[in-house]
Amino acid sequence: MKSYSCLLFDLDHTLWDYETNSRLTLVELFNQHQLTEKGLSEKEFLDTFYVVNTELWDQYDRGQLHRDVIRNERFHRIFLSLGLDDYSLSLQLSDEYVHESPKKGNLMEECAETLAYLHNKYPMVIVTNGFEEIQSTKLHSSGIHHFFKDVVTSAKAGYKKPAKEIFEFALTKNNFKPHEAIMIGDNLLTDIAGATNAKVDTVFFNPNKITHQAFVNFEIEKLNELKKFL
Repeated sequence: MKSYSCLLFDLDHTLWDYETNSRLTLVELFNQHQLTEKGLSEKEFLDTFYVVNTELWDQYDRGQLHRDVIRNERFHRIFLSLGLDDYSLSLQLSDEYVHESPKKGNLMEECAETLAYLHNKYPMVIVTNGFEEIQSTKLHSSGIHHFFKDVVTSAKAGYKKPAKEIFEFALTKNNFKPHEAIMIGDNLLTDIAGATNAKVDTVFFNPNKITHQAFVNFEIEKLNELKKFL
């Protein structure tokens, strides 16, 4: 089996439990702003956030919109979908969500234990499209910052996944060649296709068991499966 000298990791949905941390923050904001009194239900609010947020991030990953659209329009679109037109309140929720969500420290199942195991064997680097100013907060809040040699964001690299250049930037910055590294991530477009374009091997983290036709070097449903081949 091929050996590697460096591990590249996606952060959201792969290590940091985006869904849980997001949901906890949204419930807090829903209650703090008494959105029930504005005619919204908590379930509809959470469900609509998931749909709108997923669509916006997919468009961002495909280069179809600027990141500021996510910041400025996400909650406004959610409100409009639910029959509430309050742009000022939507901006307030956006600011509070971006500020508070990264402070939540929930990780994907067996993440910390797996990283502790891998940390003794490999230098590890985060490669993420997430906003520059909040990645450090996420890593520190969840207690995994010390496992990583470097954190490469799209803002820092000047390119975002799936562009091969962000992977090349991460590898060059840390003195590794593409054939020496393997990328672990949950997104077939940004993580898997991007790394493949950069001639980096891939591990598709697929906890939801989605069907696909993409070529991957390895596929796992739980993070601790990495111990079997790394």
